[in-house]
Amino acid sequence: MATVTTWTGQDANALRKALRMSVTAFAEHLGAARRTVAKWSSQGDKVLPRADMQAALDTVLSRATPEVRERFDALRAAGTDGALVGAGGPDTGRDADTGDNGDGDSGSDGDVRRRQLLRGAAVGVAAAPNVALLLDALVAPAHPDGAALSVPQLSRAVAGAKIDYQACRYAHVLDRLVALLPSLDAVRSGVAGEHCSQVEVLAAELYHVAGSVLLKVGDQGMALVAAERSNRAAAKSQNPVAIAASARIMTHALMGNGHDAQAVALAGNAADSLDRDTRLASSDAVAVYGALVLRGAIAAARRDDRGTAHALLDEATRAATRLGYDGNDRWTGFGAANVLLHRVNIALTLGDAGTAIAIARTVPLDKVTLAERRASLYVDVARAYTQWGRYERGLSALRTAYEVAPEEIRCRPAVQRIAGDLAMLATGSVRTAAAGFARNAGIRL
Repeated sequence: MATVTTWTGQDANALRKALRMSVTAFAEHLGAARRTVAKWSSQGDKVLPRADMQAALDTVLSRATPEVRERFDALRAAGTDGALVGAGGPDTGRDADTGDNGDGDSGSDGDVRRRQLLRGAAVGVAAAPNVALLLDALVAPAHPDGAALSVPQLSRAVAGAKIDYQACRYAHVLDRLVALLPSLDAVRSGVAGEHCSQVEVLAAELYHVAGSVLLKVGDQGMALVAAERSNRAAAKSQNPVAIAASARIMTHALMGNGHDAQAVALAGNAADSLDRDTRLASSDAVAVYGALVLRGAIAAARRDDRGTAHALLDEATRAATRLGYDGNDRWTGFGAANVLLHRVNIALTLGDAGTAIAIARTVPLDKVTLAERRASLYVDVARAYTQWGRYERGLSALRTAYEVAPEEIRCRPAVQRIAGDLAMLATGSVRTAAAGFARNAGIRL
């Protein structure tokens, strides 16, 4: 395999095509702005990605499967080999991509995902003041000498964190997590017998919330740490529904770290195990099963595996029919309407913006009662309209998402990039309105 010493936009685009990713999916995979990846695609070997992106591209290539590397070599051979080992230095006629997104971020440490976290924290600092404290709670020693909660108290506290998360009250969630995580060991040491399993289920749910929030603010690495702890606690509980529920956050965290193939496999295996162990005899089991299958469908779509994505969507539809209602069993928000929301997201991930809009129009909004899910739908609609070039409608959808859940817009770097795209791509009054919306929402362009 040829080694890339200096990436050009053409090389980056070859890697994207080898991975069979859309521009949007590849941008999210790298932690880059979509417009940056689009610039590489349009300018080819006339642009050089900046240093942190060079490192990110190196990492993605090093982790690629042999099939992807073979496709990458073939695509480069069909174009230019200007950056192979042994070749001369970069063409001085090329423009360096400074990646200037209006925020002055240099990304000097080369860790693109960490940079995105810091940018998101800076933009949404009022909404998410305790991210650093949450990281401390995850990595610092426990405090067994603190006042131990009773099992009912812990159960109510975990439920409160879940409720706040689904309402997109992320600042409140962070405060709860910072207070609760250090107390887990003290709770564990104070119970015996059947209560041990119950406490581990609650611990798994608490780490699940921690992982979910960290994914929202862009810290993919620490989200994986939290997901692993959720899995470990669920395994100790020996509760098959809890084990499958914790696999959901692990699947999501794997996707956040670029491991889409592993995410598809994990979701499928966990769903099969849940089916085998429970026969899906309870509503909780059916809801978790359906939610797992949906997560696998998204991971498959990110790999541009349309067949698997649509097969899993159909399986989720069968699970929703079996459940028979739109509910929130085991905090999944699963039901027929939830399946439609995922169909919108998957169509968008596969590059079918028009299909995404058409499906979104069929969603019964009265069945989407969770703020987090409703806001995510409007964000997807905003992305679809932006990809479609209908910027005014994209801005309208993003405004609606902000009205539903302001912290969803302020805290998420991925959502902030949509606002940035609108402010850059739109023209005239729409561009002015997009910039004004971003300013009022606390998004720095």
